[in-house]
Amino acid sequence: MNARMFWPLVSGTIFGAGLALGGMTDPARVRGFLDIFGSWDPTLAFVMGSAAFVMAIAWRFVARMDQPLFAEKFFLPDRSDLTPRLIGGSALFGIGWGVAGLCPGPGIAALVIEPTAAAIFVVAMLAGMGLVQLIERQS
Repeated sequence: MNARMFWPLVSGTIFGAGLALGGMTDPARVRGFLDIFGSWDPTLAFVMGSAAFVMAIAWRFVARMDQPLFAEKFFLPDRSDLTPRLIGGSALFGIGWGVAGLCPGPGIAALVIEPTAAAIFVVAMLAGMGLVQLIERQS
């Protein structure tokens, strides 16, 4: 394995482990978090809060860097990135997250914990991604 692939593999492994330890790979826990008018489970609020705290610290470092450690330049969003397509896709993502209780990262991490249930989600996710590609090519 070359050095260019090593650090993304390490960070992906840490990300997956964090998702599993935080309970993000458990669809019932995710749905419990989203059920704010029912039996709300605040556990994931702490996971998200911890992630926001870590990113707040990371952004302080990024602001001082001329370029990232493993890329030519930074690819940071700006307000011109807020398109109807992005907003619609975000809404669709949120609906899917609420229905399935998984999103792409936790879905892939869940392949290790609950392979059958997660595989159904991952296959459906990949099919949806393929469908978007087909639609975009035709338009």
